[in-house]
Amino acid sequence: MESLILILYILLVITLVRTLLSILRSSKPSPRLPPGPVPLPVIGSLLKLGGKPHKSLAELAKLYGPIMSLKLGQKTVVVISSPALAREVLQKQDLAFSTRSVPNALHAHGHNKYSVAWLPVSDQWRSLRKALNSNIFSGKRIDASQNLRRQKVQELIEYAGKCCREGVAVDIGNAAFKTSLNLISNTVFSIDMADPTQDSVQQFRHLIWQIMLEVGKPNLVDYFPILDKIDPQGITRRLKSHFGDTIQLIGRLIDDRLELRRLGMTRAESDVIDILLNIIEENGEINRNHIEHLCLVCLLPFPPSTNSTLIKYGTGLYKNQS
Repeated sequence: MESLILILYILLVITLVRTLLSILRSSKPSPRLPPGPVPLPVIGSLLKLGGKPHKSLAELAKLYGPIMSLKLGQKTVVVISSPALAREVLQKQDLAFSTRSVPNALHAHGHNKYSVAWLPVSDQWRSLRKALNSNIFSGKRIDASQNLRRQKVQELIEYAGKCCREGVAVDIGNAAFKTSLNLISNTVFSIDMADPTQDSVQQFRHLIWQIMLEVGKPNLVDYFPILDKIDPQGITRRLKSHFGDTIQLIGRLIDDRLELRRLGMTRAESDVIDILLNIIEENGEINRNHIEHLCLVCLLPFPPSTNSTLIKYGTGLYKNQS
């Protein structure tokens, strides 16, 4: 608690200094922003978001209209909350608004530079998207995995039936996580990553869970970039460690597959790893870093909690104007 108060005091001093500097540079025209609530010193309008930001933003939209500006810490954002404006942003002006604001923690291991989920629109991003659309998310590929999806759903039903017969409560969250993870890991690597009998798989599952927990936490650095070097909550530090361990495990699986390919031991049906390795050999549009970070994204089935977080809103609902 004392450390948090100290941080707030430091932020207050920094904000006052920045305010004085901005007054001295007042001759520079300020950007025209939509209406919005008057921000508090240092924290801006963060408190107005509350525990359920989507509901808070809906209430604020009733006061300030379907397009409004908010000051979240040091960040100025513009919030869109009507179908007409969303269509304008997502369809007609999609190129101008397509680049996401990357959460600070996701810069770990250069994830923002290699992941198709966070890259800005560029030739590299187009190459990755083309590889995904043509070889992984195509209708033919989805149809080919129909039996796999049916098998995993059947395993989920059998698990629920077993719990019923034994009079044990069904852990829906754990069962859904296991089913989703195994479905994705079979599509990518042709293995069950939620198999409790394998130590390496247990480690993989633990790392994926920890990554989702860290990514789902509101991070002060996202709203006060000046704290980047301090990392007061330790989120970036922990996520860097988890990313490193996960990428190392993914690298081992890729090495194993490369060795099998070298020995001429190919699978009857190519999985995602085979497809991506083929692309590297054919045209070199992507490299191993892209594969590792793509696998990292694929193996995050869904957040471990249904609670809304500020980070989710930072990457989806508003455009950063800072």
